[in-house]
Amino acid sequence: MAHNAPGTVWTYADEAWHDGDKGVLAPRHQAFWLASTVFDGARYMSGRTPDLDKHAARLMNSARVLGLKPTKTVEEIEKLAWEGIAKFDKDADLYICPIFYAEEGAVVLPDPESTRFAMVVREAPMPPFEGFSACLSSFRRPARDMAPTEAKASCLYPNVARTVGEAQEKGFDVGVVLDPSGNVAEFSYANLFMVKDSVVTTPAINGTFLNGITRQRVIKLLRDDGYEIVERAVDFKELLSADELFATGNYAKVKPCTKLEDREYQPGPVATRARELYFEFAKTA
Repeated sequence: MAHNAPGTVWTYADEAWHDGDKGVLAPRHQAFWLASTVFDGARYMSGRTPDLDKHAARLMNSARVLGLKPTKTVEEIEKLAWEGIAKFDKDADLYICPIFYAEEGAVVLPDPESTRFAMVVREAPMPPFEGFSACLSSFRRPARDMAPTEAKASCLYPNVARTVGEAQEKGFDVGVVLDPSGNVAEFSYANLFMVKDSVVTTPAINGTFLNGITRQRVIKLLRDDGYEIVERAVDFKELLSADELFATGNYAKVKPCTKLEDREYQPGPVATRARELYFEFAKTA
């Protein structure tokens, strides 16, 4: 088991804060063996928690999609997040992960009344603005009638892991994952944007992948900055002729893709501007 230095991870569980990781599941618990767990991720940076309320609200929705009964409100989750943040240096970069999970269930159904809440707040320096590589994945995102795709649910992540493992076996960082119809969905665990002739295009939300909170924020920031943003079905071949590719996600916010299959790219002006705009927003959020 990995051990964290004291004070680098704090866990809220059983209605109290604990220094380090705290075990909360037993093998018989529903969440342990049937994956009735949902989570979300937010950031503390520059003394702010951009869109923390939206992350908490999405967690509530994810819980309901899986048949769980949220035991905290959005406001309570925000308050607890700030309690956790206060345990760190004010200049630290932090990752905030609230979780709902079920302890009990009947056959395969989770018992909503057994829903429990936990939160992990840990040190997580913002990754540098460095490029990553990607390749086409042979695994696809499930349709909404195949999996709880409207939730940020733990049960969806083994498929994400397969796309990453496959890509890394080929010498790439992540995959470009298609939806059930064969259109581009996203990178393995981040939303995808491409730029061609100064037009920014991103796959339209169709129920197979999450409409990321950072994705929504970057779209608004770029539009307000004068960029044309198009949300539509995207064919994989279009990516290979794009001027730029970049990803958005809560952990790194904005990162450029600098290699797709055999095609190499430079970190472009739109990705650079999107990151600048996001961090300007984050300072006042």
